Amino acid sequence: MKKIWIAVGVVSALTFAGCGGGEKTETKTAATAAPAGGAATPDLANGATVTGKVIFDGTKPVAKTIDMSANPTCMNAHKAAPQKSEEVVINDNGTVKYAFVWVKAGLPDQTWQIPTSTVELNQTGCMYQPHVIGIMAGQNIDIKNSDPTNHNIHPMPAINQEWNESQPPGSADKMQSFPRQEVMVPVKCQIHNWMRAYIGVVSNPFYAVTGDDGTFSLKGLPPGTYTIQVWQEKYGTQEQTITVGAKDSKTLDFTIKG
Repeated sequence: MKKIWIAVGVVSALTFAGCGGGEKTETKTAATAAPAGGAATPDLANGATVTGKVIFDGTKPVAKTIDMSANPTCMNAHKAAPQKSEEVVINDNGTVKYAFVWVKAGLPDQTWQIPTSTVELNQTGCMYQPHVIGIMAGQNIDIKNSDPTNHNIHPMPAINQEWNESQPPGSADKMQSFPRQEVMVPVKCQIHNWMRAYIGVVSNPFYAVTGDDGTFSLKGLPPGTYTIQVWQEKYGTQEQTITVGAKDSKTLDFTIKG
């Protein structure tokens, strides 16, 4: 595995503009003390915001073309352009797509409310879309098959329970969840060996997946000192510590050395 260097910029009392133009990052927010006997709920008005980007430093890797010739249905879905591997996706602005960023340590010892919304994982063009998702432990994943061919979804967790289910074309969505924190859970298709996805399962609401602009935003953090971790499929993890106060806005950038 290649060595990874961290470039960190921390700016106090800075109002950071939202993501511009790119694919939406999958970001959750939270953070006030839980009411007696209940779970903690979001308080965006008084919490801190940590915003940043994941930068790639080096020669942009050449994405491999996926060979789908064994399945004409899959191959026909990419007539216009062959499907490339999503192991490392570098955006036009030099940032990294599909990096998972989350608060690993430092949060108050409390239970966080599980979102009632679902996170979609679709099988389309014989690929998992999106390639990386994040959920809270206990939150439902809505698994779809939008292809005219059979798929087989097989998450391979180390902590949670493994499962392996077929999903024929036109079948109903599958709702699944993982009860315990695990970063990351790899997913494969037993029928199409090139299909891969990753699920970040966390016990708090502070996480994001970088999109087409490589940025992330963690909103509503209570005052404190936190360990923020970034994960990337090929280059592994790196961490940085940051301290925030009430209503703070700070910047934290990560740099992956290619």
